[in-house]
Formats: sequence, C-alpha cells, structure tokens
Amino acid sequence: MLVETDAIVLHVQDYLESSRILRLATREAGVVSALARGARRPRSRFGAALDLFTGGVAQLAMRPGRDLHTLTGFDALRARHALGADLARFTAASALAELALRFVGDAPNAAAHDALADALDALGARPADQVPEAGLAGAWHLVAALGFAPAVDDCAACHEPVAPDVAAPFSHRAGGVLCARCAALEPGARALPPRARDALRAWTAGEAHGTAGPADVAAHQRLLRLFLQAHLAEGRSLPAFEVWEREHWERR
Repeated sequence: MLVETDAIVLHVQDYLESSRILRLATREAGVVSALARGARRPRSRFGAALDLFTGGVAQLAMRPGRDLHTLTGFDALRARHALGADLARFTAASALAELALRFVGDAPNAAAHDALADALDALGARPADQVPEAGLAGAWHLVAALGFAPAVDDCAACHEPVAPDVAAPFSHRAGGVLCARCAALEPGARALPPRARDALRAWTAGEAHGTAGPADVAAHQRLLRLFLQAHLAEGRSLPAFEVWEREHWERR
C-alpha cells in the first residue's frame, strides 16, 4: 500500500553500508519506522532531506503487519536547521521528539502531528530567552493532543470547579488540580499558583503565556516530567527529557 503523508524526521540510524532507518511522525499513520535504501550514497535521491527534525511529504510503501516500511521518496519542506545550531533549542526539540516517539503510537493523529510541527517551528523561531517556554508550551500542547491534558479549572477527582485565583493543590497521579476536600485525601499534592495554572491553560491550548524566570521554567519542567511519568511513561525514565531539564539547570 502506497501512502503519501506529511512527516517529520524524529530519529535517523545508519543501516548496512548505504541505507538508513528512520522514525517518522506522520499525519496519516502515526509514528512509523521506514527504510531509506541508498540514503547514504553520495548521489542519493534523498540528499539532505532526511536530516533530523526536517518536515516534508513522505512517500511510503507500507505492508500491513510489518514494523518496518519502505521510504520511496521524501519532499523536504522545512529543514529546521536552527534546532541543531543551538544547544537549548536542540535539547528541547529532542525532548519533544522523545514524547512523540514514545507516546503517539501508530494510529493516525493529525492533532498530535500538527502540535509537534508547531512546537518545532516555535523552537526555531523564538528569541533565545523564550526557547524554554516554547519547549514547555509545545510539550503540553502535544500532551493535550494525545488526550491527556491536565485538569486546571475543575477538580481532577470530583470535577467540581476550582476558583481560578487560588493556589490549588496539584496531583500528578490524579491528573490535575484538586478541590480542598479531595486534596485532603491525596497526600503529596503541591500548591499550583494561579499564574502557573494560567500557563498550563494556555499551553495545552497551543497558546503562548510567558514565564517569570529560570526558577519558573525549572518548576514547570519538573511538573511536566512527573505528570508524564504518572500518566504516559508508567514510571519509566525519559532520557531526552531529563537531558533537557538538566541542561536548563546547568545554564542558570
């Protein structure tokens, strides 16, 4: 079956003497593995189109039941070279790629693909001081596109409204803010200030918000990591995400 779909290169691995195996985030088929035959040859028809984070239109020969498909063509539309030229942008982009590789799956999800594409574009275009927030916004928007947006305005346990101007307890396990009654039954919930709730509300909707400084960014990175480990990663580590989080601390 031949499939033509928007795609983003998330991982590249050399294979044998002249080929590469790619992991692609696609609009029509989720995340797929594809063999690009001859991609390493000097006169390969792929050229530099298969660089990391490049977006374009992929032509795939897909066989039902197979884990590895064949890439027959790739028309590059967005090279995103800026992501590889700066450590902060690269580590944030790698964390986003890890989220897609681990959690998008092989079912079509146009919303997740578009959220990832928008996030990578924002990482490449934003001024340097806005890159950390762009990474957070992109990650939360992708999480929301996967159907796991945290509860910000209603209690995650009983679904009662929580006043927007209070520091509401936030439970990673429960999946968001809690009312006072439910928080008493959830040990370990930490207060989430109104400004942080505003940021989560904006980011999950794909909107910019802004953070007050490095301490806010670090707190949001930790919040996101713990939420992901509770709801998507099943407690397992997220190596690229942890590098992104550590890189931010080291640059402070």
